[in-house]
Amino acid sequence: KKLLYYLSEAALSGRDMIYDQNYRHNLYIRRTLEAIMRSYQGERTGLDWEAFLVFTKRVWFSNGIHHHYSSKKIEPGFSGDYLRELIKHTDATSLPLLDGQSVEELTAKVQRILFDPGLDAKRVNQDASGDLVADSANNYYEGLTQAEVEAFYAQANDPSDATPISYGLNSKLIKKNGQIQERIWKVGGMYSQAIEQVVGWLEKAVTVAENDKQKKALELLIAFYRTGQLRVFDNYSIAWVQDVDSDVDVINGFIEVYGDAMGYRGAFESVVSIRDPIATKRIATIGDNAQWFEDRSPIHSEHKKKEVTGISAKVISVVMESGDSSPSTPIGINLPNANWIRATKGSKSVSLGNIVRAHNEASKTSGLLEEFAFTQEEVALSRKWASLALDLEVDMHEVIGHASGQINPGVGTPKETLKAYGSTLEEARADLVALYYMMDLKLVELGLMPGLDVGRVAYDGFLKNGLLVQLLRLDLGDDIEEAHMRNRQLIAKWVMERAAGVAELKKRDGKTFVVIHDYAKLRGLFGQLLREIQRIKSEGDYEAGKALVENYGVKVDPEIHREVLERVKALNIASYSGFINPKLIPIRDANGGIMDVKIEYPQDFTRQHLEYSESHSFLPTYN
Repeated sequence: KKLLYYLSEAALSGRDMIYDQNYRHNLYIRRTLEAIMRSYQGERTGLDWEAFLVFTKRVWFSNGIHHHYSSKKIEPGFSGDYLRELIKHTDATSLPLLDGQSVEELTAKVQRILFDPGLDAKRVNQDASGDLVADSANNYYEGLTQAEVEAFYAQANDPSDATPISYGLNSKLIKKNGQIQERIWKVGGMYSQAIEQVVGWLEKAVTVAENDKQKKALELLIAFYRTGQLRVFDNYSIAWVQDVDSDVDVINGFIEVYGDAMGYRGAFESVVSIRDPIATKRIATIGDNAQWFEDRSPIHSEHKKKEVTGISAKVISVVMESGDSSPSTPIGINLPNANWIRATKGSKSVSLGNIVRAHNEASKTSGLLEEFAFTQEEVALSRKWASLALDLEVDMHEVIGHASGQINPGVGTPKETLKAYGSTLEEARADLVALYYMMDLKLVELGLMPGLDVGRVAYDGFLKNGLLVQLLRLDLGDDIEEAHMRNRQLIAKWVMERAAGVAELKKRDGKTFVVIHDYAKLRGLFGQLLREIQRIKSEGDYEAGKALVENYGVKVDPEIHREVLERVKALNIASYSGFINPKLIPIRDANGGIMDVKIEYPQDFTRQHLEYSESHSFLPTYN
């Protein structure tokens, strides 16, 4: 219990970092909104106040003022004049006034940031026709262009290095007085105030570690935060992979690079968890048979791993999430991301079991299944098998998807070769591995599913989501920006283009449906696309990867999009779902020592984030 508490506090202590990484003014805006929430003296009723509450919650949900999926700046829903009134009647001592700044100057600054549509319009720009660095509003680069960033890392990268560090993972790149330099995120460097808090809690966690392997991993993570050295992070990642016995586990660090269009900089995230021993038997069976799946993959033989190394797999129950993982959480994780560590030391694959179950339960009452299923038989099969299908898809995506295949000797890492398209193509590759094997009798033989109806439900659901349902997350006229959404549409559109007699889009009563006629042949199409995407990754074929993403993953059919939005509007459901963290409360003895830890389950999203801002805000407000 102490270990869970210490790791959870370490997770929450870093939450300011994700806000600042996402956008340089996020802390300034968030603290202004929170000051209004706490000390506004005016009337807290009416449509404008309700719009202000919704906007503030969306900022918490997205860890900033840009949408967490589309990357577009969130529209406030209330006027600049109303904002001025809110600030005017808020206790000035609670506002994040910078040195010498007046309330009027703060108001003007916040108004411009929120209401100027041309200012910092996208957190991550994925438009290959523009400048991916200069046109992105995140706080990873300052004063630089895409060409300058590419040149900087081209000099640093050594293609002959078999164990390259993850250049740029823990730093901001700036250009100052004509010189390019990195501001390292470490104790004594950038974000030091927050990282010191993270380290302090990790040091407490070391004292109650379950075993020597877990202790070693935590000590190396602390050393990484203290030194900022990426080789130390590699050593930590290896030690973390090798700890397969601990029941409690933690992901903590600068991990995923989706928020950087260049694919270098890692967003802070943390996931604290406990192993689910019963569900882990399912996912572990997949890991134990990873070589069987690799040997029979439809990819070219030279792209297969001759020996799949060290895959450990488990299902976890999440206890606490922070940073890039919260409030909108992943449902599966496979780490570390360094290809050479995965190839030589192995990887950990986890399915977030309680998160998946929560999504499944929520989906049963949404009405989406009935609205987009073509037949009642499809509805019945989905109700029976969708939960198992999703579990197996997530398991295989993480365990044998991300861990499969190999890059040809002398070919750079995907962020070097595939650049902005690397994340989308990697997610597509992992999804395709899972889809290919969802219709394989090997899963029945292993006792993982009772029959191929589970695979059919998976195929129905994937194509419906990729072509139709996920469009509810976009405003009409938008392109798809987020890597996972691009991946799903890429796969669905590519196979449908080749699916004559196999699958089709069918109209009934003015509504569009996905109808699959031949699941076995559809499996073959998934295999063909998997072979090509693995070739692209293995050979570093940028032009082919770009063509796949741009031709199939980005543009949306406007008529179908309009139809989907109209159909979903009638269901009155939210486009996204997120989570409220449990609350861990230490019970102390007379000397202040922790005797026990109790857990509570808050229900108020607003109260939780206001409490976090009081207890876990460690970075100063930047100009």
